[in-house]
Amino acid sequence: MSSLTHFDAQGQAHMVDVAAKPATHRVAVATGRIEMLASTLALIESGTAKKGDVLGIARIAGIQAAKKTSDLIPLCHPLALTRVAVAFALADGGTPQVACTATVETVGPTGVEMEALTAVQVALLTIYDMCKAVDRGMRITDVHVLEKHGGKSGSWVAGTAP
Repeated sequence: MSSLTHFDAQGQAHMVDVAAKPATHRVAVATGRIEMLASTLALIESGTAKKGDVLGIARIAGIQAAKKTSDLIPLCHPLALTRVAVAFALADGGTPQVACTATVETVGPTGVEMEALTAVQVALLTIYDMCKAVDRGMRITDVHVLEKHGGKSGSWVAGTAP
């Protein structure tokens, strides 16, 4: 197993130096979902939630979160993002839920996995916040990176070797 890059030889946490790394096009896709009552999903789908357009506001929150990742995660580099897309899929078969997928891109020396994960988490938290008055039992789950592309390590897709 390779060593953790956020620790120096003395075991102290530090920000990784990416100055010598070439700028490449980098993409990360992350996903997650929020499970809820069928009535809550119907409220979201109909657009009649008391606080307004749940998915529209959650989309903007996810985009904003991706841009603020380095403010939230101490050792993340601030990045000039070239694209952030947040999409939702509603499913009422089995467990009623809203799935969120975030795609984040940049041209730079480090990847955007943390930005994609942050976008998903904050978008799902926003859905929770907007619907908690009718469903406090919602559950955010299965947040993970689906794929990443670019940089020295190239491409990786979930379910393949690291």
